Amino acid sequence: MAKAKRSVKFMCQECGYESPKWMGKCPNCGAWNQMVEMLEPTKKGRSTFTHTGEAAAAVPITKITSENEPRFETQMPELNRVLGGGVVQGSMVLVGGDPGIGKSTLLLQVSAQLTTTGKRVLYISGEESVKQTKLRAERLLVTGDNLYVYAETNLEAIQQTIQHVKPDFVIIDSIQTVYHPDVTSAAGSVSQVRECTAELMRIAKGGNIAVFIVGHVTKEGAIAGPRLLEHMVDTVLYFEGERHHAYRILRAVKNRFGSTNEIGIFEMRDVGLVEVANPSEVFLEERLDGASGSTVVVSMEGTRPILVEIQALISPTMFGNAKRMATGMDHNKVSLIMAVLEKRVGLLLQNQDAYLKAAGGVKLDEPAIDLAVAVSIASSYNDKPTKSTDCFIGEIGLTGEIRRVSRIEQRVQEAAKLGFKRIFIPANNQGEWKLPKDVELVGVATLGEALSKALPK
Repeated sequence: MAKAKRSVKFMCQECGYESPKWMGKCPNCGAWNQMVEMLEPTKKGRSTFTHTGEAAAAVPITKITSENEPRFETQMPELNRVLGGGVVQGSMVLVGGDPGIGKSTLLLQVSAQLTTTGKRVLYISGEESVKQTKLRAERLLVTGDNLYVYAETNLEAIQQTIQHVKPDFVIIDSIQTVYHPDVTSAAGSVSQVRECTAELMRIAKGGNIAVFIVGHVTKEGAIAGPRLLEHMVDTVLYFEGERHHAYRILRAVKNRFGSTNEIGIFEMRDVGLVEVANPSEVFLEERLDGASGSTVVVSMEGTRPILVEIQALISPTMFGNAKRMATGMDHNKVSLIMAVLEKRVGLLLQNQDAYLKAAGGVKLDEPAIDLAVAVSIASSYNDKPTKSTDCFIGEIGLTGEIRRVSRIEQRVQEAAKLGFKRIFIPANNQGEWKLPKDVELVGVATLGEALSKALPK
C-alpha cells in the first residue's frame, strides 16, 4: 500500500506564522525572507491523559486538594529570592541571556549545590562535549557522584536517558541545539523549539522533575524562537550585564510560583559566580563626593530596595538639535522630565546636550526615580553638587508636583542603613511611622521646592 502523501507548508522563523504558500514578507510580523518550507507532521491521536499520567477528566474544584509545592533551596540565596523561595519540583525554568554572560556557569554551579542534598542532577549539553564540560567543572570546583553529564541533541535519546537515570533535576544547555527527529526543520527553528519545549514540559510535569532550559537571545535582547516559548514555561529568568563588567543581574520577568521583577546580583570571578550580599553598597562604592550631576535614589526591584547612583552631564550643544542619551533608564522619561524642568522651573535646557546614566549597569524603570533624575540634571546644569548624604525619592507629574510612591518605609530604612542623613520624599508620603535615628525626612510638594532645598543658591 502506498504511503499517504504529506503536505508541504511554509513557516515564518521569526513568529511561527504558517502559510500554504511561500511569501517574501511575513504578513504577521513583517519579517522578510523568513518563510521556510517544511513537511506537515503525520497526524496522531490526541492523548487522553494528563501530565501526571492520570486519565483526563473534569473534576469539581471543591474536590481538588491544594498542597504547597515543595521547594528545594540552593546554596545561593540570591537565586532562591529570584525563584520565589527555591526550585519548585516539577517546574520548568527558562534562563536567557547574551552569549558569554554566565548562564552555563550559573547552572553548573547550581547543579553541584543540588547534589549535596542527595538529589540527582542530569546536565545535558548540546554545545560542549562531556570532556569540555568536565574542564569547566574543574575550573569552578564542581564535582559530585550525583551529577551526571550527557552530551546529546536528539530529544528521543534525551528522553531515554532521563528514564534510565531518573534524575530529580534536568538542565538543557541549550534548547536551540535540541531537535526532534519527527520535525523536518533544522535545530533552533521555531517549530523545533516549540515541539522540544512542549515535550520537555510533559517530562517535567509527568515525572515531577524540575527542568532548567537555557535559551539564546536575539540581537534585540529577546529569547530566540517563538514568543510561545516564554508562555509555556513556569518561570523566565534573564541574565543581564556586560561581558566586560564583573557584575551580573539575574531578573525574573515571569514566575508562577513567586513575585516577578525580583533580581539577584552576582559577581563573575575566576571560580565562577559569587553572590553580592549588599548590592546597594556596591553600586555606590565609587561615587565621588562633591561631584555635580550625581544623586542617589532608592529603587524597588521586586521586594528589595536598592540604592543606585544617577549621573547626569549637561553641556551646551554644538549643533542645532540638542542630544539626549540615557543608559539604564527610559529615554522618553528623561525627555519628559527635562520638559517639566524647562516649563515649571525655568531651566533653559533646549540648547543643552543631556547624558544620563544609572551607574553599575542596573536598569531602572519605576516612577520613584523621577525626582533623583530631575535633581541630577539641575545639579549638572547649575554646576552645584548635592550633599553626599542626600537621597531623593519621588514621582514627578507634568504640572511639577511630587507624587506619592509605594513602600516608602522600606526605602527610607535602606537609605538610613547606608548612612544617608537627609531623604527627600513626597509630602503626601509623610505619615506616623517610626524614623531611623539621625535621619531627616524632607517632604516636598513641588519640583521647585525640592530644587530650592537640595540646591540652595
